[in-house]
Amino acid sequence: MNATTASSPIRIAVIGSGPAGFYAAGHLLGHAANVVEVDMFERLPTPWGLVRSGVAPDHPKIKSVTRIYEKTAAHPHFRYFGNVELGADITRKELVEHYHAIVYATGSLTDRAMGIAGEDLPGSWAATDFVGWYNAHPDYRHLEFDLSHERAVVIGNGNVALDVARMLVLSHEELSKTDTADHTLDVLQHSNVREVVVIGRRGPAQAAFTNPELRELGDMDDVHVDVDAAELQRALAIPDPNMSPTAERNVAALRAYAESAASGGRSIALRFLMSPVELRGDANGVREIELMHNALQADASGALRATPTGETEVIETGLVMRAIGYRGVALPEVPFDERHHVIPNAKGRVLDPEDAAHRPGEYVVGWIKRGPTGVIGTNKKDAQETVDALLEDLEAGRLAEPAWPDPGAIERLLRERKPALVDYAGWERIDEHERSRGEPHGRPRVKVTDIDEMLRIAAAEKPNGNDGAEDDRASDGTASTRYGTLGTRG
Repeated sequence: MNATTASSPIRIAVIGSGPAGFYAAGHLLGHAANVVEVDMFERLPTPWGLVRSGVAPDHPKIKSVTRIYEKTAAHPHFRYFGNVELGADITRKELVEHYHAIVYATGSLTDRAMGIAGEDLPGSWAATDFVGWYNAHPDYRHLEFDLSHERAVVIGNGNVALDVARMLVLSHEELSKTDTADHTLDVLQHSNVREVVVIGRRGPAQAAFTNPELRELGDMDDVHVDVDAAELQRALAIPDPNMSPTAERNVAALRAYAESAASGGRSIALRFLMSPVELRGDANGVREIELMHNALQADASGALRATPTGETEVIETGLVMRAIGYRGVALPEVPFDERHHVIPNAKGRVLDPEDAAHRPGEYVVGWIKRGPTGVIGTNKKDAQETVDALLEDLEAGRLAEPAWPDPGAIERLLRERKPALVDYAGWERIDEHERSRGEPHGRPRVKVTDIDEMLRIAAAEKPNGNDGAEDDRASDGTASTRYGTLGTRG
């Protein structure tokens, strides 16, 4: 059995600081039966993953979930290593040498392609690009979107599709109160987009919208939600035997939209049973999209499937956003399922591709474990399953035995290799800076988009690498190792 005492704790590395990573860290640190220390690694200087860079700016209540993660970060056995990338700054092999277990929580970083002709034309974008751009993600700050056309088309029937549609038509007055990136506010203020058409491959009863996301479309200023009553009725002609309560409420909301009178200077049209076939245009950009009409048919199990009818429709547009799902990316030296774009696993235990056996001490949580499904809260139960497996392996003595479990060893390695390491106190300085920039304008924050600027802010007024606190360095001059130094706030 692996040791688990105050002098010899179980040390765990969590790779990724989004909801899945923080829920896993919280479950681990809250397990009273074992002494656990958690080090969290994040590629960016800033934590929170998609809560910071994926949740739409006009949804501040959803972002308040970070208060739970802040409690985890305040735990004396938690450290945050920001601006550290797996594969570039530290290898999986080195993590194995320093930790009893590794938990991969890197999410799904890219998008799924439609796989149709013309998809690479200018004006055809992944929703992930647009979302990162308006949320001030450093990787997307330099993108340029042409919003000179009056109609945009969004492909997809999930919450991200609705987020994109909403962001394209929200007024400047509504957005200027949010933490939307400044560069985005400038562009959207001069946008010519007046109509957004949201296209779903299946029917309204099969759409993946959550009820609040769909209903809130009707709360926007000067925006009409356009649902054609006859088209809606045709799409609902075949009852879905598997319709969930959520789907029933969505259908009721769509019926209400169909019955409402047209009003507003801008509109969001919701259309169903259509699939993209081709984007057409030229070197200057997209000019139109061809769509195939579908019909619902029951398969052998009774489930309804969308099948092409042969009837097509062309919509003129200069902007197409695909929001048909996120996709996981392989990590260096870590098994990866190229078909499902996840790390192969059994209840969170990482499996070796050669023999499907569990790789001792390696675990996975979140979207990179199960695929991009569910909402933020889904990750809590998902992380608990993985942590339960990890603790079961701890009790059975199946965790790895690191060569250098001393917490100081990994810190010295990182500080030597990555002088611009950002600890949690450094993130708090960035956080305070962003909030102070937003306060005079009635905004929750004005985000910093440049990583070099983030690093300067994180390192400010930090004598001896300890944020002005007592110099805790070891007698040999190396950085002291916390659970007392790095990332503590008092």
